[in-house]
Amino acid sequence: MHNQTFKHPPIKQTARCKATPLATATKAKEQITTQNQEDNTRAAAQTFEDLMVWQKAHRFAIAVYKLTGRFPTQEKFGLTAQLRRAAVSVPANITEGFKKRGDSDRARFLNIAQGSLEEARYYLILARDLGYCDTRALMKLLVEVSKLLEACSRTLLKPR
Repeated sequence: MHNQTFKHPPIKQTARCKATPLATATKAKEQITTQNQEDNTRAAAQTFEDLMVWQKAHRFAIAVYKLTGRFPTQEKFGLTAQLRRAAVSVPANITEGFKKRGDSDRARFLNIAQGSLEEARYYLILARDLGYCDTRALMKLLVEVSKLLEACSRTLLKPR
């Protein structure tokens, strides 16, 4: 039905998911690093918005809202609502996990985000197969987010 691709807003250059090496183990577990563009040194992420994985997940959610705004009206309480809910859940769970104290707790929220992302993947396949839209651009972004989530989870769960 609709075959339009999306132009995504720029992403702030920051994100790393690893804990920074600090003097105390407690502080190390609470910090996620980001890359400083000027001198390639790492600084701790101050907010979830500093995380590239969150930035891309947020961009994905916005793109889903724009895409589903063009779905048929009969899908308002069906596929539109389900896809939007799944897409919003991804950055929301990254956000919730950001301030959790333990690595395993943070990883659990990233896993929930990954599950929501996979749910969104199915809804995009369904939307494509119903002829509602071209989902290729969103699928590419979904894959990027998925890879970042997986890398962050691996880093958090890696034995120290």
